[in-house]
Amino acid sequence: MENRQKKILKSHIKERIEGLKRNLVSYRKLIQPISPDNAIGRLTRMEAINSKSINEAALNKARQTLSKMERALMMIDNPDFGLCRECEEPIPFARLMIVPESEHCVQCAQAIGE
Repeated sequence: MENRQKKILKSHIKERIEGLKRNLVSYRKLIQPISPDNAIGRLTRMEAINSKSINEAALNKARQTLSKMERALMMIDNPDFGLCRECEEPIPFARLMIVPESEHCVQCAQAIGE
């Protein structure tokens, strides 16, 4: 990967990390427990509980993605960064821009069911 591409990718990853951190704050607010003495109707309470579980799943996914993004940012200057872990061919820059935490090229990712 060229230095210019690494610079662009590094900036892109940093922006994504900041966005994920903002999302984490929002998700944490959305999963606050609902007080049983809160005077909302039964259906509304059920909807709130369902919404809470959806937001908890989104929070967990955002945490995982953030961890992968931070790892990618940390590894970007490593000579092996951007090489497929399976076939060791370069991962296309466009793929890394879409999924910076990618460790496999498209073909290998499809082959292993990623």
